Amino acid sequence: VQLQASGGGSVQAGGSLRLSCAASGRAFSWYGMGWFRQAPGKEREFVAAIAGSGGSTNYADSVKGRFTISRDNAKNTVFLQMNSLKPEDTAIYYCAAARTRAVPTVLDEYSYWGQGTLVTVSS
Repeated sequence: VQLQASGGGSVQAGGSLRLSCAASGRAFSWYGMGWFRQAPGKEREFVAAIAGSGGSTNYADSVKGRFTISRDNAKNTVFLQMNSLKPEDTAIYYCAAARTRAVPTVLDEYSYWGQGTLVTVSS
């Protein structure tokens, strides 16, 4: 599986962005998909995940109620809608795929990673 993330950019606090992650390969619905982020000088952290079917999701407490993860299995794409952005959301955002149809939240569960897309939120 190869992953290509896009949609990052610079916004002011309170603004919105929608990230996309396009996957190559077959059986996209067999993979749990997740978004992680890494801010300068910090470790990569979990943001959101979605099951292969799209029926279950999980979010980090810091983004609950502001971010929404979704997927379109017909288009092999996963999305992250980010609303009410805060300066502390500034980071490189990575999409990842896990060989499970569940909702993995741990970094080590993911086998495939995209290249990352930069999100900058100014105050």
